[in-house]
Amino acid sequence: TVATSHRDKPANGLPAPQDLPSASGSPEPTFSDVAPPPPPDPRDFIASAKKDTAPLSADTLFPGTKIARGSSTYAKAATDSTKNCAAATQGALGSVLTNNGCREVIRVTYVKGGVAVTAGVAVFDTKAAADKAKEQARGNVASLAGGEAPTFCRGKACRLTTNSAGRYAYFTVSGYTNGTSVTTSDTEALEAGRDVASYVFKRIMARGEVQASAAAAAGGR
Repeated sequence: TVATSHRDKPANGLPAPQDLPSASGSPEPTFSDVAPPPPPDPRDFIASAKKDTAPLSADTLFPGTKIARGSSTYAKAATDSTKNCAAATQGALGSVLTNNGCREVIRVTYVKGGVAVTAGVAVFDTKAAADKAKEQARGNVASLAGGEAPTFCRGKACRLTTNSAGRYAYFTVSGYTNGTSVTTSDTEALEAGRDVASYVFKRIMARGEVQASAAAAAGGR
């Protein structure tokens, strides 16, 4: 006869209760009651010269050789920048910009077929000054010839747009390179002006987004 022996253990195969490890020494999770700060707002960075410190020039504001807006492609023909803001305008716009503290006007001309558009970006120290210049705007930015763009919109009816974003007021003048006046029923020059104006807005906002991202990565504003 073979003698056997065994120890009692739970039928489910788990260790007996006294063999289970104690959980009394396990660390408890902790949670902070302080909410993380909100991410920097890109609009804050383009609202004043104090925070909007990224390099600014015709090349940084309008990079590349062409832009695409919807189904339309516009080729960059010429760029220009001047600290004499009035020199980049026609009519009463020069005095409006100067009286509101304009620091610089950066211009770019784009062409598509027989249509040309010049955008002028007036740079101010504050958003309040740019907004005031937009509200008071009369006259228009002077068209900029160069490259594929001949002299246009001088003494002819053209389409104008006016707007502002942050510390920038921006204007467009669009018309035909053959010297034809833009009629009230025309849509081609109007569309071109709106396309370029929306691109200018996008580029200004991009300045804020890049600077806000850099501030967030650095852990502060």
